Order: sequence, then structure tokens, then C-alpha cells
Amino acid sequence: MNRVIRILIVDDEASHRMMLRAVLQDEGYEVAEASDGPEAVRAVEQEVFDLVLLDIRMTTMDGIETLTEIRKISPFVPVLMMTAYASVKTAVEALKAGAFEYLTKPLDLDELKILIEKALEHYHLREENLVLKERLGDRFDFSRIIGRGQKMKELFDLLAQVSPTDATVLILGESGTGKELVANSIHHNSRRASQPFIKVSCAALPETLLESELFGHERGAFTGAISRREGRFQLAHRGTIFLDEVGEMSPTTQTKILRVLQEKEFELLGGTRTVKVDVRVIAATNKDLGREVKEGRFREDLYYRLNVVPVLLPPLRARRDDIPALAAHFLSLYREKNKKELKGISPRALDLLVRYDWPGNIRELENCMERAVIMSRGEVIAPVDLPPQVQALSPGKEESGIHLPLNISLGEVERALILKTLEDTGGNRSRAAEILGINRRTLQIKLKEYGMESPPMK
Repeated sequence: MNRVIRILIVDDEASHRMMLRAVLQDEGYEVAEASDGPEAVRAVEQEVFDLVLLDIRMTTMDGIETLTEIRKISPFVPVLMMTAYASVKTAVEALKAGAFEYLTKPLDLDELKILIEKALEHYHLREENLVLKERLGDRFDFSRIIGRGQKMKELFDLLAQVSPTDATVLILGESGTGKELVANSIHHNSRRASQPFIKVSCAALPETLLESELFGHERGAFTGAISRREGRFQLAHRGTIFLDEVGEMSPTTQTKILRVLQEKEFELLGGTRTVKVDVRVIAATNKDLGREVKEGRFREDLYYRLNVVPVLLPPLRARRDDIPALAAHFLSLYREKNKKELKGISPRALDLLVRYDWPGNIRELENCMERAVIMSRGEVIAPVDLPPQVQALSPGKEESGIHLPLNISLGEVERALILKTLEDTGGNRSRAAEILGINRRTLQIKLKEYGMESPPMK
């Protein structure tokens, strides 16, 4: 391994710790020590270790109990247990508690070195397997994000690049564009995917409660703090924390977030002990943070720390070609949920869905389709089933027998929609392109692609 390996030695015998430190440092390892169980647990809370050497017989807290507490904080760190009182029972207990291996004192130093290398190699191979899955494409599955237009292709390319890294990401976009879904996708396609993904809405809580939520608090830190509580940053250790609506944070909270990003450390409310964390930060906002900085409402240094990789999500009105697929997805979802026998969406209803501007974006479209499924009385979603603001676009006449089945391909949906729009506009390509949210050149390419270079006139 290229990086320095950090090992924690936990033993209440100072002379034994000193001997092990000398041996391990000679092997090139970086070593930290703890004289008892509670000190070891605090060390694992504050720092990241690659391996723990843990004595079983200790006075304050025995090794099995210490191992159990360490596993709660760092589930995957390899732990080698040591004892001068070897027995089958203690060996079984240690292995059941999650120890990687069991050693008896006095230690065979050659055996110790071999076991350390074996444990590190085991966990290194685990990490390599995650990377290999990425390379095979198994991890870059963004199937929950629906879209096939150019804007979405560019988004997928960016997500595939940024997800495997530890870079801080700032997701920008209007409310309802799917920022949380994108944050989820980044985490689950990262090397931290097996670790926690912790979400915090910065707009949902007042300042004091938000700080307690983020950083935790000691007992008595404020009224109602009857016990010590860990914050979301500690819960996200080794994983990812998603700060939604980050533009709503107070200046005080912004300062503390900046310190976490810079130093990877903080103190609990009402406490003095420094807690170190290894956390990737993904933030999201529907505000223009650049403008917020200029107007003095957001720290400039925090803005640049968060904005390492900006990800801009387009509003739904800017990607109308994705609306048929999104509508079909929500139709299928709520048809199953509500046990409705629906075959599809009528062309006129689909036309209204595509032409509506969707100020609430994907969230509004989802609500619209849930309502339509509930209100529908026929085999297909008709204009009358849609919300009044969508129906108001075009009173029109409602057709009964024509529908688009749920198993139709996206290309066929697009072809049908183009034909219908051209029919409604009397063959006016400029007007049809405007309604479809594309330029005339793109429409001409689509017509050629679908063999419709001479579409029927109304």
C-alpha cells in the first residue's frame, strides 16, 4: 500500500505497548496507543485506523466489550485480539464479537507480522472489489434518474466522473428537480457506498436545534439535553452527509460547517472534546449562492469549499422530451399502488403534460400522475383526469379509443407526440417545435429519423 497504515494498540500493560510500538514502527506502520477500553473507543471515534491490536483482559472495560463498542463506530476495521489466558471459550467469544484473529501472549512476533499483513490484505481486497465493480459498470447504474435528452446525458457523464471521488459536490436546481435523488446516486456509486448516507434538511430546524442535529451535544448543553447525543456528522463517519437547502443555514452554522470541511473536526454543543471525522459532503440548494455571497448572506469561503464540483439540474420545462418517460414511470408506480387497471396515457393528455411548464418540476409531475391515476375511470389517462391547471392549456375535444400502452418504446412515444403536435398545428413546424420545447433544426432531424419528412397536414 502506498499510504501510511495506522494501527491502534490497546493494552493496559505499558511495557507491552512500548514493545509493540517499537516492532510495528520498524515495519513502517504509524502507531497510536490506548491504555484501556474507554480510551480506545474514544480514539476510534476521533481518528481512522486501519487495524486495532486489542488485549482481552483489561480492568476498566474488557476486550470483548471494547470490541463491541468499536464495531458500532467502525464496523469494518480489522481487530486482532491478544491474551495471556488462552482458552477455546475466549477465542470463540472474540471471533463471534467480530475479531479477525486471536493471538496468545507472549506474542510470536513473526506470526503477528504475518497476521497483520493478512488482515490488511483482506480488507484491501474488499476495497479493490468495490473499485472493480465500478470499472465493470455495475456501480454506475443511474437507472432511477430518468432522462435521455442531451442535458441528461451530460448530467450522467458528470455523475459517472465525480461519484468515485471524495470531492465535495454542490447540487443546484429549482425545487422538485430531484436533488436528493442525485445525491443518493452519487453516494451509492462511490467507494463509500457500504457506509452511512446521512441526510439533513438545513431549513427544517431552528439554528440551535440544527447545530445539535449536525454536531451532537453533551448532557446539559441546553434545556432538554438530558443525555449526550451524537450528531449527524459522527453518524456519517466514513460515509456521506447530504446537506439539503444549505443556503438556509445561519452564519454561525456556516462557520462550523467550514471548519469541518477544512479540518475534519468539531466539538459537540456544550463540550470541549474535539471529534475527528472522515465524511464526504454533498450539499444542495435552490438558491443562487453566488448572489447570496454578494449580498452578505452566505460566507464566500464556505461557498468555494462547497462548490468544488457544481452539478446543475435543469428544470423539467427545459427537458420536455423526458416528460413522456417520466409520466409513464409514475403511471406504472401509482397504478400498482392503487390497484388500477390502466393501459396508458391518451395522446391528448400526453400532449397537455408535455406543453405544461411544471413550476414544481418532477415533484409536481409525480403528484399530477398520482392524482390522474386515482381520478381515472377509463382504461387510459384522459385530459379530464389531469389537474385543472394542466387541462386549462387546451380545452380541445377528448378522444376515446386511441391510447399509448405502457410497454411502448420511448422512440414510439416521441414519434406519436411529434405527429400529434404537427397535426394540431396544421403542419406548422416552427410552432410544433416551440410547443415541443426544441428548435426547428432538432425537429427536422427527428422527422428524418422517424421517416416523417412529409408529415400529414391538418
